[in-house]
Amino acid sequence: MTTDHPPVRTALPTGTVTFLFTDIEGSTRLLGHLGPPAYAEALAEHRRILRGAFANHGGVEVDTQGDAIFVAFQTASGAVAAASSAQQALASGPIKVRIGIHTGTANASVDGYVGMDVHRGARVAALASGGQVIVSAATAALVEHVPLLDLGRHRLKDFDAPVQLYQVGTTQFPTLRTPGAVDLPTPATRFLGRQREFYEAATLWLDRHPRILTIVGPGGAGKTRLSIELGRFLAEDATGGTVFIALATVRDAALLVPMIAGMLGASDDTATAIATRVGGKQTHVILDNLEQLLPDVAPAIADLLAASPALRIVATSREPLRIAGEFEFDLPPMGEIDATALFLERAQAVRPDVADSLAVLELVRRLDGLPLAIELAAARVKVLGPRQLLERIGQRLDLLKGGRDVDERHATLRATIAWSYDLLDEDEQRLFSRFAIFRGGCTLADAEAVTGADIETLGSLLDKSLVRRRVDTEGDERFSMLETIRDFARECLKASGEEDSLRRAQADRLFELVDRAGTRAVVDNPQPWDFDLVSPEIDNLREVFEWALERDPERGLRLVAWLETFWVVRDPAEGAALFARFMARTDDAEPLLRARAFRALGGTLDILGEHARAAPCYQESLDLFVAAGSQNEAAHGRSRIAANMMMRGDTAHGWPAMEECLLESRRLGLRLGEAQALGFLSNKAYEEGDLTLALDMTLASAEIAEEAGWAWWAAAQFDNAGMFERQLGRLDAAERYAERALHLALAVGDRRQTVFGAAGLAVIAAARGEAERAGRLWGALETEVAAGRIGQWERQRPGYEAQLLSVEGETFAMARDEGRLLTIAQAATTESDRSPATLVDTGQTEDSG
Repeated sequence: MTTDHPPVRTALPTGTVTFLFTDIEGSTRLLGHLGPPAYAEALAEHRRILRGAFANHGGVEVDTQGDAIFVAFQTASGAVAAASSAQQALASGPIKVRIGIHTGTANASVDGYVGMDVHRGARVAALASGGQVIVSAATAALVEHVPLLDLGRHRLKDFDAPVQLYQVGTTQFPTLRTPGAVDLPTPATRFLGRQREFYEAATLWLDRHPRILTIVGPGGAGKTRLSIELGRFLAEDATGGTVFIALATVRDAALLVPMIAGMLGASDDTATAIATRVGGKQTHVILDNLEQLLPDVAPAIADLLAASPALRIVATSREPLRIAGEFEFDLPPMGEIDATALFLERAQAVRPDVADSLAVLELVRRLDGLPLAIELAAARVKVLGPRQLLERIGQRLDLLKGGRDVDERHATLRATIAWSYDLLDEDEQRLFSRFAIFRGGCTLADAEAVTGADIETLGSLLDKSLVRRRVDTEGDERFSMLETIRDFARECLKASGEEDSLRRAQADRLFELVDRAGTRAVVDNPQPWDFDLVSPEIDNLREVFEWALERDPERGLRLVAWLETFWVVRDPAEGAALFARFMARTDDAEPLLRARAFRALGGTLDILGEHARAAPCYQESLDLFVAAGSQNEAAHGRSRIAANMMMRGDTAHGWPAMEECLLESRRLGLRLGEAQALGFLSNKAYEEGDLTLALDMTLASAEIAEEAGWAWWAAAQFDNAGMFERQLGRLDAAERYAERALHLALAVGDRRQTVFGAAGLAVIAAARGEAERAGRLWGALETEVAAGRIGQWERQRPGYEAQLLSVEGETFAMARDEGRLLTIAQAATTESDRSPATLVDTGQTEDSG
């Protein structure tokens, strides 16, 4: 019988350490199968193999527990190499070991290590299957040249936040044994009080199995926080995952189902597609702040629940939806003990000497135990103690009680905010009411330009918790209000009589923004686009649009029209809807404005594949341009009509019309018109079998467009160039053009062209027999398509799929599954170390002709 002894421990690694944990899968079952003598022999051999692999790569054994081993490494690469070596050596034996690796800070003790990173590493190992090596994101970031499979975000036992995990190697293993991916916000402060309400809501969910549980209460009652904690607790049952959708800034009920579809990865925004995506896996969706969408949104949610039996919803709202299958949970004010604890914790964060007292107890009573009211009061203890707060708040609360038909708790919260408002000086009150103009928050520069804010006054509102500050993904600061506070500020704004003038100032500021972003469709001298300037302001734009529809439709239509290229590339559906709404109210608008709006509406409809609806829009636009004597824009309009003819299959009229457009564009010096005509006519050459001419024309089109900063069109033309080169058998050149097309599409956020670019690269890989690369790209493409509608994709998808048949098989299928966990950008660069900059290299190679 082979004996095995633990090695003599050397000094433990210090600083940043990589922790490796092993465990035997099914040890009890294996003992019964082998019998004690054989099992003991196999166990000793397994330990010998593991310890040899760990020692060879610098591992130091820290501890053993039963058949589990805990080892520390100074480097992440050493730990991963040791794990891979060990699994390879164990592969032919009866014992299958699961290994988990995590890198973190070492806190050494007499017996080894202590700390959360040690526990996190052990939890990672517990998720693995026998023969599998799983690493945390911290470890994955430190290793190079090791194939890692992104397993997504998963919840570890005893840890609240989900973590990103990766598998070493691409071997297929069973799905991780977790309750599904958990995508919930992480609040900045701990969950205080509400234990009784939490228990009651969880019990209701587990005992009554509601299809939708609506947490009902006034603004500021803590509905959002309770829904997050409930979602985290119930995630164990959500085999299909848990997602959180914030709706506070959404005002259009029609946007809800597409948002749910996007979060769940459905193929389109229908109840059927969502049900197909959910399947039989119980999936939890938290819809936060539904009240502003009621009652319009209730039927859509009812249809969604009827179509998908495995879907369960937790909603927060100030009123119930009143649909079948709904259970209401009325969230009451906090009890005195919990409310006092909340006040003291928040108050002591700004003034440590605040202590429990009768004044504090009376204060939380007078605030009716509403969490937001308590937090607002606690923020003021920096200036006023609890007794002074009580003296100032009492009378004001009584005066602002609502009538018999007003929810008393809602009226009390209004009084609390009104009290905070009354404590402001005149300049603070003025800025407080003006700040309500920003639904989507704002930068400091926008606050100064639109509301006249100064840094001192804004800072005072920030200190008093009436305005919040956050840093966006680009590192820029934005300021915003909680929605409950903003509701009160909007009432103050309406009473001030300043709203119309502020909205016009905000619209002017947004005009400046979109002008810098280059989103106007200028036909003679366009500028490069910067859509990332527009995206953070989309909620403010929507607010201005809603105001303009009632108060200044022509100004609103002008702003919508200035965003023409943004709608076409980023969100054609929303753009089309906005153009239709504004044009219905602006029959007497300036003719050139309506001409551009009709053109833009046609463009968005064409992108959506609704070519028949686009045709009359283009004709109306052309008629207006001709009547106004706008020669250049009329020429561009004729080009749009010719292109639309071909999209509708009318090539008999479309080709001659486009040839006329090419001549006219050249005569007028319209470079973009020339680029567009060349691009469409290259398709004519292709259909006539002249691939060389088609390639020359599409490259000429791309060159003109790229020079003018028209990245969207350039991307489409490079994609066509890749297709033509592929059919000419020149795969290196084809790949080069396809990569360039993809890079340009990614740079401007063009989802449609990104999908087509990935498809082009996939079929090139297939033509080379690269099944793994083709599968990975196709899987990533499918995930992108599932996130939302891609214009014209379904019509062209079969043609691409037919070109993948030569590599379809087990390798392709496995890589396709892997690709579904990647973005298209990740899938396109997985096979090499190419940086995004390399994707724009178009240097010639020997096969490019």
